[in-house]
Amino acid sequence: MKNWSGNVSFDAELVVRPANIQDLKSAITAADSVRALGSLHSFNKIADCNDLLISFENFPRDIAIDSVGMQVRVAAGVRYGELAIALNKAGFALPNLGSLPHITVVGATSTGTHGSGIANQNLSAAICTIELITAAGDDIAISGDELKAARVGLGALGIIHHVTLRIIPAFDVAQSVYLDLPFENLLHHFEGVMGAAYSVSAFTTWGELLVDQIWVKSRVDIDTLPGDELFSANLAKRKAHPLPGGVTKSATEQMGSVGPWHERLPHFKLNFTPSFGEELQSEFFVDISDARAALQTVYALRHRIQPLLLISELRTIAADDNWLSEAYGRNSLAIHFTWKPDELGVTEFLPTLEGALAPFSARPHWGKLFTDHSFNFKKLYPEFTSWLTYRAGIDPDRKFINEQLGAWGI
Repeated sequence: MKNWSGNVSFDAELVVRPANIQDLKSAITAADSVRALGSLHSFNKIADCNDLLISFENFPRDIAIDSVGMQVRVAAGVRYGELAIALNKAGFALPNLGSLPHITVVGATSTGTHGSGIANQNLSAAICTIELITAAGDDIAISGDELKAARVGLGALGIIHHVTLRIIPAFDVAQSVYLDLPFENLLHHFEGVMGAAYSVSAFTTWGELLVDQIWVKSRVDIDTLPGDELFSANLAKRKAHPLPGGVTKSATEQMGSVGPWHERLPHFKLNFTPSFGEELQSEFFVDISDARAALQTVYALRHRIQPLLLISELRTIAADDNWLSEAYGRNSLAIHFTWKPDELGVTEFLPTLEGALAPFSARPHWGKLFTDHSFNFKKLYPEFTSWLTYRAGIDPDRKFINEQLGAWGI
């Protein structure tokens, strides 16, 4: 079994596919070590395990909408695209979505995955309750202040079988793409560019002087729709794909066309192969106050980045108070790299990139490629030690800790 891009092979002796919670309990209590699989959209070995892996492909795809309490209870294994369709049909929405609708709700929230928008928090911030099975087989529900430790739990607290999320009324979005934004204009008008709509993403190959594309996703009920120019970037007259030469039919609709939130906030359609497919990914989060300096630092490395790169994406995320969230305590810029499938070349270059971003206290995305020893998580996350104590209280025998987590000091 391999991950989504094929760079990670899983080493477990056994994969169990529970059909109900009792099956899940039995599998967990019988195993020495356990990890759960999501959509296999991770690029390091965070989901791996030597003993037992849990796959939710046979688990019931429960989606229970509470229209009075404005919440939805979602089973592990449900993908964001599937949840979004069900919510929209009932007249509801999530506050934000990631760029891929193919990822599972539990897997994405457990690693701090996010969408974009200066006022939008990452996906885990919508969680109201987490239901999981502990090492002893107990079925517990986590809510209230305890969620600060549990929302981004890296799968290290237990095996989550359901989460309950906050929902809002459904809304429509118009998506437009702008081409060839001068890099200097991005720096000088950073807040204006990235705050031009409800959700904004910038795509760049770090070419000379220009940012290739700006994807502007405007909520038609609250945003002023953009015009023919965006800080001198020109409105695209044809449908675009984030990757040069990409098949545009896989991308969500553009050209200012208005559609439901779940068909515009992601970059890709659920029924198509997302992004490139055979790729590697890294992502680093810096305080938005350091955005300009961090972007200049990366730009200075462009001649080393370009031979390894498919595309970079720049997104913003609002601060939250979840202890292991990459946006904990600071509004953030996420600098994302979609690499060519050159694992040796990428891993050899990453320490240089990470060292350049170190002065900005860059935090790596938990589910993507980074150099383990480049980061001191106790310094990067003020509550990291508190989280370790919390985790040990739930799983003192470390049943849910694998080699990858151990390399991060967990």
